[in-house]
Amino acid sequence: MPQVGPLKVKAQLLCQDELAMGPGKADLLEAIQQEGSISGAGRRLGMSYRRTWLLVDVMNRCWRLPLVEAVAGGGQQKGARLTDCGREVLEAFRAVERQMAVAAQSDALKRLADRLLDTPRPSQHEPS
Repeated sequence: MPQVGPLKVKAQLLCQDELAMGPGKADLLEAIQQEGSISGAGRRLGMSYRRTWLLVDVMNRCWRLPLVEAVAGGGQQKGARLTDCGREVLEAFRAVERQMAVAAQSDALKRLADRLLDTPRPSQHEPS
């Protein structure tokens, strides 16, 4: 998730009420690509096996084509890999994140940042 000064830029794509893609799911896709397995990707990211599978399930249900293909059992083909669609979605999402980070460096953000305090003032509504 890019951060430019005080602005945190976070892209999220929704499929109705489901989060189809966000920074964490993109990280998971990258980990699956590197590890060759969903469980290995979960370990790399410090996620439970169940949580990892649930995230993959949501992604696979939200896109026109699945993003991750898993093959159970033994042999050379076992594990998981990104589909062509998965690689395209990951690449496009990362490009959107980069474009958002560039846009966040605008003069308008600088004007906002110039007026922003480094730390908030104490609340006037807390009991003294």
